Amino acid sequence: MQVITVSQLNRYVKSLLESDRRLVSVYISGEISNFTDHYKSGHLYMTLKDENAAVKAVMFRAYASKLGFKPENGMKVIARARVSLYEKDGSFQIYIEQMQPDGIGALQLAFEQLKKKLAQEGLFDQSRKLPIPRYPSKVGVITSPTGAAVRDIFNVLGRRYPLAEIVFFPVLVQGEGAPPQLINALKWFDANNAADVIIIGRGGGSIEELWAFNDEGVARAVAACRIPVISAVGHETDFTICDFASDLRAPTPSAAAELAVPDSEQLLIHIQKLYVIARRSVRAAIESSSQRLNSLVSRRALSTPTYFIEEQYIRLDLLTRAFAQAARNRVYESINRLGAASSKLDALSPLKVLARGYSIAYVNDKVIKSTSDVFSGDRLSLRVSDGSIDCTVD
Repeated sequence: MQVITVSQLNRYVKSLLESDRRLVSVYISGEISNFTDHYKSGHLYMTLKDENAAVKAVMFRAYASKLGFKPENGMKVIARARVSLYEKDGSFQIYIEQMQPDGIGALQLAFEQLKKKLAQEGLFDQSRKLPIPRYPSKVGVITSPTGAAVRDIFNVLGRRYPLAEIVFFPVLVQGEGAPPQLINALKWFDANNAADVIIIGRGGGSIEELWAFNDEGVARAVAACRIPVISAVGHETDFTICDFASDLRAPTPSAAAELAVPDSEQLLIHIQKLYVIARRSVRAAIESSSQRLNSLVSRRALSTPTYFIEEQYIRLDLLTRAFAQAARNRVYESINRLGAASSKLDALSPLKVLARGYSIAYVNDKVIKSTSDVFSGDRLSLRVSDGSIDCTVD
């Protein structure tokens, strides 16, 4: 009887699994559960399960970095993996090399996930969007130098509003090198204030061809740009993350050019209407002023200046008379008040008392009020109504 160790057993079972060609590359469908994203290592750990069974799975960073979407618990996927055994704990598991959503494309899922993420951050809020200027002097264009999109944009801008200067920044619009170039173009316009409005976009294509405009970095650069951005990616039915992040979405590149500038012909018609309205207003103002001037000229004060002076003379006479009468009235009132006061004062005068037969006795210029005020031999002065009498006290 041969005895083997646990390590030998696990190693042997692992070799059996890895030597079976049918298990080297298998496609497995299942639902993700127990999903763990090791951010530091970049490895993904999960369990794939169906109604009756489950299997542990790992996806190393080299493969996980190529995923176009973020795996989540409950998501149904189809994975290409190799079957093996983890010797350390004898766990039977699969090593995933590729994975895609089951029932929905990986790119479409990545689009929905990024859209939801940025919307929750408020990147698409209407309050963040800038108004498009009505009369831009410079229009920035970010697109491929080849293709129909750039020709359509230039043709529409030149036809509708030739006054605007076109500032063209050529870039790649698909492939891995496209997002960095799109971001660089937006930052250049923003840093140099090189335009009043920017058109960014490309012509139609598949979701893979339009994918550069679903890049998170591009979306954030569009939202952060201090110059209004019009997104014009693909056809009318195509939607990208760039469309939601921009200040205005146009269904086509040609439509973006129409939204970016006014129609010079319509503008001229509008100016002509304003000219007619202004001319009528000025004419009406002149007529009104002329009528007012004629009315003023026809007044007697201007036609006969002496009439105005005569009126002022009359007014001056009236005011003089009124003033003199008021002054006389004030004098009469004062005289009457003085007479009344004099009468009251005269009634209280000591002379009135003397006139009735009374007299006042003085000694040394002091009024005698009592017998104790005088002594025998004092000389007195008696004041009567018509003079004074000198006396001596016996």
